[in-house]
Amino acid sequence: VQLVESGGGLVQAGGSLRLSCAASGSTFSIDAMGWYRQAPGKQRELVAGITSGGGSTNYADSVKGRFTISRDNAKNTMYLQMNSLKPEDTAVYYCKAVVAGGAYNYWGQGTQVTVSS
Repeated sequence: VQLVESGGGLVQAGGSLRLSCAASGSTFSIDAMGWYRQAPGKQRELVAGITSGGGSTNYADSVKGRFTISRDNAKNTMYLQMNSLKPEDTAVYYCKAVVAGGAYNYWGQGTQVTVSS
């Protein structure tokens, strides 16, 4: 499984961005997926997760009500709609795919999100 993120960039506080994560390869084997982020000097943290069918999602408290995770399995793509962005959302955002019930995890290369105040 290969994952490629896109959609990052520089935005002012209060603005919006939509991240995409395109999967290729053995996409039929993908179970849950998620978005993570890592700010300089900090550990990578979970932002949002979504089940294989998209019926269940979970969010970090810091992004609840502002971010929305979704996936389109027909397009093998996962999204993260980010609204009301804050400077503290600045980080490299990574997508992760869980395969074979958690036996393997695949990561994308990351996309930079920078929110200016």
